[in-house]
Order: sequence, then structure tokens, then C-alpha cells
Amino acid sequence: MKFSILSASLLACVAPLVSATALTYKLSANEKACFYSNVDNKGSKVAFYFAVQAGGSFDVDYEVVGPNGNVIMDGEKERQGDFVFTATETGEYKFCFNNQMSTFAEKFVDFEIAVEHEQRASLPAKQGTSPEQTSALEESIFKLSGQLSTITRNQKYFRTRENRNFSTVRSTERRIFNFSVIESLMMICMAGLQVFIVRFFFQGARKGYV
Repeated sequence: MKFSILSASLLACVAPLVSATALTYKLSANEKACFYSNVDNKGSKVAFYFAVQAGGSFDVDYEVVGPNGNVIMDGEKERQGDFVFTATETGEYKFCFNNQMSTFAEKFVDFEIAVEHEQRASLPAKQGTSPEQTSALEESIFKLSGQLSTITRNQKYFRTRENRNFSTVRSTERRIFNFSVIESLMMICMAGLQVFIVRFFFQGARKGYV
């Protein structure tokens, strides 16, 4: 009972140290969309993940800009990215996606922005619990949190692959259908042309006989 109470207290203290935003955004053709996240403490870890789920060639331009306008990272025609950097300044960080390279293809971008504060909360002393037990429990909770984060990232990666493979399958089915329709039309045209040629030969032979 004391173990469960202690675990719940630790999770309650750890939860406010991480702020995250996960969204799926529809990026239209020739559109540039920016999203903002505020960092209150220097030295905070900022995690930035994105993946193009559908649209075009599954690529997009991205850019991360700091509070003073300095470009922290950028890239062109990237399908997905998973980055972690340390915030050297407090303020508002800008995360932008650019689809101006596409003239008509819209894209669905799945992304997540998380700000993690490195300081750890100190637990109040519990009666009958030694500091060593509290420290071991704290380390176990933080390791579990890291493993859950890794599982979440893997799930997002496999979801992205599933969406891309499904899009490839749909594109292949559409091409097969179009090819079948064209092939059927060509067969009908060839059959009609053969009938016309045979009738033309018979009509010419009949005229020569008369």
C-alpha cells in the first residue's frame, strides 16, 4: 500500500515537468504553417518529431527557429524527423512546415513538440521508507518513463510506414484499374477495326465479281 502511494506521489510530481503537443495537420499546396512552443527554463530539452503520413512524395520542408530568430535546424524534402536539442534561451520557439514546393498536392503531417525540464522533484519523506528505497523507486519510474517514450516513438514510426504502404497499395490498385480500362478499350477498338477491314475486303471482292 505504501509502495503504491509513493509511486503515485512520484508520478504526480514528475507529470508537470513535461509539456507536449501532438497534432496531425493538413498542409495545403503552397502553404507554410508554423506552430509555437514556449520554453520557460534554460537548459530544457525540446523534442521535435514529425512524419508525413500522406500526400505527394511524402516529403516536406521544415524549420525550427529560436526566440531571437536564429535558425536551430532546417531541412528540405524530408519524410520524417526525430530531434532533441537543448534550449539555450527562454522564450517562444517556432516550428514551421513548408509545402510551397507542391503546386497541387496537399499533405498530412503528424508531429509532436515536447518540452522536458530536467530537474527532478524531491519526494517528501515517508514514514518507514528509507532514502535508498525512495531513490531506487525514483530511478525505476524515470527508466519506465523513458521506455514508454521509446515505445510511443516506435508506434508512430510503424504507423507512418503503414500509412505509406497503404497509400502505395491504393496507388498500385488505381494504376492497375486504369491499365485494365485502357486495355479493354484497345481490344474493343481492335475488334471494331478488324470487322471494318473484313467488311471492306468482302465489299471490294463483291464489286469485282459483278
